[in-house]
Amino acid sequence: MSLAPVLLFTYNRPSHTRQTLEALMNNKLCSETELYIFSDGYKNNSDKNDVKEVRRIIHSIDGFKKICIIENGNNIGLAKNIIQGVTRIINEHGKVIVLEDDLITAPHFLTFMNEALDRFEDEDRIGHIQGFIFPIEELPESFLIKWTGSWGWATWKRAWKLFNPDGKELLNEIKRRKLSKQFDFNGKYPFTRMLKRQVNGENDSWAIRWNATLFLNDILSLNAGRSLVRNIGFDGSGIHSGSDDIYSTDLYKGKLNINIPEISENKKARRAIMKYYGQTNSFRAKLKRRINRFLRSR
Repeated sequence: MSLAPVLLFTYNRPSHTRQTLEALMNNKLCSETELYIFSDGYKNNSDKNDVKEVRRIIHSIDGFKKICIIENGNNIGLAKNIIQGVTRIINEHGKVIVLEDDLITAPHFLTFMNEALDRFEDEDRIGHIQGFIFPIEELPESFLIKWTGSWGWATWKRAWKLFNPDGKELLNEIKRRKLSKQFDFNGKYPFTRMLKRQVNGENDSWAIRWNATLFLNDILSLNAGRSLVRNIGFDGSGIHSGSDDIYSTDLYKGKLNINIPEISENKKARRAIMKYYGQTNSFRAKLKRRINRFLRSR
C-alpha cells in the first residue's frame, strides 16, 4: 500500500496548529507519510505576529518521512489555498489526505484513510473519504453516503478532476433538476442556502462546492462511523468556524472496519444524519444554544 501525502492548511492560530500537528504525529503511519504544509500569509499587522508564530512552529517539527512547507507571500484565503494546494499535490501523487489547522486526529486516522484510498482506488462511484462524524450511536463502523464533510478528508485525482468551482453553475443545476430537498437532507440542513450564499459572495466555501459537485455526479463518500477527527476551532478563534458545541465528538481510538457490503448509499445512515440535523438545526435547538452560550458568558 502506497501512502497518500497529508496536506495541512494553516493560517494564524498557533495553538490550534500545534495541537493538530501533535495529534498527527501520534498517528501510526506518521513516520512513513509525506507532509505538505500550506501556510497562508497575513492580511495586515493585526495577524502578522500570529502567522509568524505559526511558521515558527511548522518549521520546528519532524517525525514525518518528508516535510514540504509552502508559504504564501500574501493572504489568499482558505478556499483558494485549498483548491490550489489540493490540485497541485494530487496531480503529483494521485491522491491526498487533507487537514486544516483546527482538527485533532485519532491515532488510526491515517490508517483508515490510506486503507480506504487503497481499497476503493478504482471504484468510480466513491469519490471522497471522511474521517469526522457526528455523535450518532446507531451508525456502522463505516458507511457510504451521498454527502461530504470537510473535516479530515481524502480523495483521488480521478474524483478531484470533477470539482466545479463555479457555484452559480452548481446551484442552477440543483434547481433545474429539483434536487434541493434531497441535497438539504429533506430540508433538515440548508446546504442549498450555503451554496447560494457562496454565489452571492457571502461566504467563500470551497467545501459546499465540492459537496455539490459530487452530489450532482451521483458520487458517494465513504464515511467513518466513529469519529476519527475532533474540531477544536469552535472557540470563536477561526475565520469560518464561529462558536458552537453541536459538533463536539469523542475521538475513537480503535481501528475501524471498512468492509462495505455493497457500493450504494446506506439509507439507514442517511436517515440517522437527517435526524441529527433535524434535532440540532431546528429553531428551538438554535435558540437553546444561544441562551446557554449567553448564560455561560455571564
